Amino acid sequence: MAKFLHIADIHLGFDRYDTPERTKDFFRALQTVLERYAVEEEVDFVAIAGDLFEHRNIKPATLNQAQVCLQTLKDANIPVVAIEGNHDNRPYGTRTSWLKYLSEWNLLKLLEPNDGANAEERLTPWDDSTRSGGYIDLPCGVRVIGSNWYGATAPRAIELLAGSIKDLPPGPNYTVLMFHHGLEGQISRYAGALRYSELLPLKEAGVDYLALGHIHKNYTAEGWVFNPGSLEANNVEESRYPRGAYLVELLPDRIDAQLKTDYFQRPIERVELVAKGQESLDELNQMALDCAIAAAAKHQSSIAPILELKITGQVGFDRLELDTRRLQEAIKAASNALVVLVKYDVEDVAYQTPLNDGQNRVEIEQSIFEDMLTAHRDYKSRAPELAQGLTDLKDRQLSGADEISLYGLVETLLDLDRPMEFSEEPSEPTQDALENLQANSQPT
Repeated sequence: MAKFLHIADIHLGFDRYDTPERTKDFFRALQTVLERYAVEEEVDFVAIAGDLFEHRNIKPATLNQAQVCLQTLKDANIPVVAIEGNHDNRPYGTRTSWLKYLSEWNLLKLLEPNDGANAEERLTPWDDSTRSGGYIDLPCGVRVIGSNWYGATAPRAIELLAGSIKDLPPGPNYTVLMFHHGLEGQISRYAGALRYSELLPLKEAGVDYLALGHIHKNYTAEGWVFNPGSLEANNVEESRYPRGAYLVELLPDRIDAQLKTDYFQRPIERVELVAKGQESLDELNQMALDCAIAAAAKHQSSIAPILELKITGQVGFDRLELDTRRLQEAIKAASNALVVLVKYDVEDVAYQTPLNDGQNRVEIEQSIFEDMLTAHRDYKSRAPELAQGLTDLKDRQLSGADEISLYGLVETLLDLDRPMEFSEEPSEPTQDALENLQANSQPT
């Protein structure tokens, strides 16, 4: 029986949201998961299935974080085997990488196949003197095989690896292969995911446990394919998915892989406020602030959360009048959230006043006039009296009032600076307005 810890997608050096504290979260996650589920559980080894780092080029502080965590395992006599992922792999033609550096300093063993044309040399045994090799047979009775980041060529790489695995000399009872790639059907909008059938050559070659990385969501397939997901969520969307670290026991009759999530993870709160179209700008701002503060308050006595507030629905004012940056700053100042994200996805409505059963035609028209005026930047402050004036204008036009008196009423309503000479031709906008009014106000 052997026991090991399978982790992937650690992303040390994560640097989004413009806060050093968030960058430290990824270090805290790795440090606590190794202490609890590697050192305290006394595992035989730790397998890192790609993306230890967020970037190929890392800052000194990020390298130091990796060294601190790996030194803890070295002091506990727990070997670490690792492969490169798409985030930390060396560029084509480059001879070294930061994972290679850590391997040369004996903090981990970077397992790399030779992907040249000579297939029989693809998988060579680990050599401590050269700090290189494609596989290693560990004292706990497990053969661990590495792979590279293959991207779109992964299906062909699997075929070649499977052939090379079959050609290896007899070894321990269990074979673990680390592979950084995703399986189809796990997340949407992921081009190039592998079909399960494309993995079967590895099973036929004798792989008992396929240790995947790359997709930040936990999943498993057919009792031998395992993906733990990222240790820490890289964005708020990932908070929807289970993720963590696999504590694995290879038993004579089965594989017991338990997903562990009890370690440092920054809480993420996502709330949605749906605007009904009846709120004023000030009312909606206050509702958003209250909603966000209540969500953040769930974590007053624990780790400060990342908070996402999503405002959807319809608004009865110009949607651009809501200052999302100012709202974001107000939420940040009034809550204990580490990061505040505001997503504003609303539509303007032409009519915001609800129509009640039993309203007569005059009341309905008055409501519509008032809503149209409220939505206008220049007229919203005088919407009630202007709406009443429009109703009066319509009634006078239907009763046969002459155009001069109608223009006089319009002049009074709009409080024009320049008196209108009624002997002149009416201006085009006013003429159009009256024609539209005549067309839409005929008795039915």
